[in-house]
Amino acid sequence: MLSNIISEQEQLLLTKVIEKSKNVVVVAHTAPDGDAVGSSLALRGVLTKMGKNVEVVMPDALPKSIIFLQGATDIKIYKDNQEECNQIIANADTLFCLDFNEPKRVDLMQNAIVEAKAYKVMIDHHINPSDFCDLIISYPLLSSTSLLVYKIISQLSLDKMVGKPEAEAIYTGMMTDTGNFSYNSNDSDIYIAISQLLQRGIDKDEIYKIVCNTSTINKLKLNSYAISEKMEILEGGVAIITLSRGELNHYSYQKGDTEGLVNQPLGIEGVNISIFYREESGYVKVSLRSVGEYPVNIIASELYNGGGHKNASGGEFFGTMSDAVELFKNNLKKYI
Repeated sequence: MLSNIISEQEQLLLTKVIEKSKNVVVVAHTAPDGDAVGSSLALRGVLTKMGKNVEVVMPDALPKSIIFLQGATDIKIYKDNQEECNQIIANADTLFCLDFNEPKRVDLMQNAIVEAKAYKVMIDHHINPSDFCDLIISYPLLSSTSLLVYKIISQLSLDKMVGKPEAEAIYTGMMTDTGNFSYNSNDSDIYIAISQLLQRGIDKDEIYKIVCNTSTINKLKLNSYAISEKMEILEGGVAIITLSRGELNHYSYQKGDTEGLVNQPLGIEGVNISIFYREESGYVKVSLRSVGEYPVNIIASELYNGGGHKNASGGEFFGTMSDAVELFKNNLKKYI
């Protein structure tokens, strides 16, 4: 049996919010990953079965590896149709903000979210949540927002609404936010949840194959190039990989093609920190991973406007690739 996660007061308040809601919008962060999408689709599925009108809106496109989840193709993409998405958000009476802790994490959607008249509920597992929501449910010690959503659903006695599609979404989020349960995954509730999700008919092996082990020629070539030509090992057991927009375009980059790349250098003996810099339009996306007692969330927070978990974090740098890398190199001794 899963342990309770929210307080009795939070439980009562959230129950009342859900009971009163009619038009619900679920939103998540920019560059949505498996956890953002999985938790959103699971919550949407449960609330829809309760008779609510539910829309999911994401700032930009989903990775191809996540499209198999039921309902993924129904998600509204803000970047593609801002006018429609603004209207959807404005019409909501309840707004669930999943897997992000501050408005800037939704990029272009920020104003629409902040200005929305809806009752806002944050469900998240990142540190230092800001107070833009009416109800903040934040548990940074949990490995994923998907697990947090499932624990809340169970505590509200709504787990009977979790069918195979919702279970697949939850499992996908849990799996992807722990590197296939290779980090931040020593919580026994993770495996209790997996056992319950298996009873709802999920095929965890097939989900892994689709999400983590399905590739294209260009994806394989891009990742091979990144490791063989763009990886640099710095003093103190730090590996960095950089990929410019030109390099990404050369290999016909599609969203999700570099998923997991940042983890690869950690397999090298003596490497304790891995940082991957990917050039986007107007900024550099920074992904950080580590092993043991190396807190990369501090690097993400202090240098790259980001945050996350001790061993898995991310951020953005608004400038050139060379400046983003130089910033870390200039502070290298501080963090090792």
